[in-house]
Amino acid sequence: MSIHDKTLKLVTNLDRAAIEARISDVRKAAQAAGLADVAGALDGVAGAARPQMEAKVRAALKALATRPEHKGLSAQLELVEINLPNLK
Repeated sequence: MSIHDKTLKLVTNLDRAAIEARISDVRKAAQAAGLADVAGALDGVAGAARPQMEAKVRAALKALATRPEHKGLSAQLELVEINLPNLK
């Protein structure tokens, strides 16, 4: 089993700090993988209102949709998307 085949633990109680940290991690990983469009979509999420953050996450997911080799990044963003209702 490769590192990319790990099962993602479903966590539904992330707070704003944890959500922003996950997005930052995905953005950094996207930059390292040469996915400038994905990384760019995730810029400026710190302190963003929920609608703006949702739009950025959806844009990044859309950009990743045609890149199955980066399903780990998609999975992390899907986890973030599930937790967006927790934003205060």
